[in-house]
Amino acid sequence: MQYVMLIHQGDTPTPFDQKAWGRLSTEEQQQIYADYQALNQIPGVTPGPPMGLPENATTVRVQNGRTLTTDGPFVGMKEAVGGMFVLEADDLDAAIEVATRVPAARLGGAIEIRPVETYW
Repeated sequence: MQYVMLIHQGDTPTPFDQKAWGRLSTEEQQQIYADYQALNQIPGVTPGPPMGLPENATTVRVQNGRTLTTDGPFVGMKEAVGGMFVLEADDLDAAIEVATRVPAARLGGAIEIRPVETYW
């Protein structure tokens, strides 16, 4: 079964936030890079493309036939998606095990797992 793994960054330090990233030791930074690289080597993982910062996003809605756009995500920044990947796994338990290996999960963020559904 395929699962989409949505990475909610939360308060996780990222290289995009130099202030927070700078509070990590060089060893911690290198370990985070290594952990993400290791995820990409797991059989069944298809990495997602790098995503820009949530504050650079545009959210689109259509109401009463009118297109409405807002800067950034409508949700709070802690809830914004910071990345994603697709995982081919036997079951939800296997997907949960992989989610625990995503650095954001242990550094203040969360991983949302959604099964891929085929509707047509």
